[in-house]
Amino acid sequence: MAVPDKDAREEVIQAWYMDDSNEDQRLPHHLEPKQYLSLQQLDELGVLSWRLDADKYETDEELKKIRRDRNYSYMDFCEVCPEKLPNYEEKIKNFYEEHLHTDEEIRYCVAGSGYFDVRDLNDKWIRIWVKKGAMIVLPAGIYHRFTLDSDNYIKAMRLFVGDPVWTPHNRPNDHLPARKEYLKNFVEKEGGNQTINAAA
Repeated sequence: MAVPDKDAREEVIQAWYMDDSNEDQRLPHHLEPKQYLSLQQLDELGVLSWRLDADKYETDEELKKIRRDRNYSYMDFCEVCPEKLPNYEEKIKNFYEEHLHTDEEIRYCVAGSGYFDVRDLNDKWIRIWVKKGAMIVLPAGIYHRFTLDSDNYIKAMRLFVGDPVWTPHNRPNDHLPARKEYLKNFVEKEGGNQTINAAA
């Protein structure tokens, strides 16, 4: 029987369940023993991902196709590090507040690395480590947060459908249509009778 090819995305994206420690947010925060998730499990939460060639993002046909297929008309770059980001300490604190957006959050890591944390269907934190070449899409309505890892640097391409709206809606914001839609499409579909403590 043929062994399935290794998923190339796994070289630039890893995901695991987090511990509850209040230590430095830039540490990996693995559970003991470590509990990794497959990228298939992220897909089931609506988190999409690709592995692209970050050295040729300006001419990459695969990136052009993704942008065409998903109508990502807007693009800019964000460098997150103490030297490049104005009000760095305040911004990194805000990024790490649990929030949702009413549109997808699309990030393509073209240099460096960082962590996107998302909630699973039982409201547990999953840490997603993205490295150079990783592109991820967080669906509208998913609660999440972002932090750098201990290397303290990421350069990310931000993509958007139409004019960008970067407004974070800090938790709880379960009344928003985007949140209700997310629950309907992913949580209720998966769980049937699953209940989420939405106000937590």
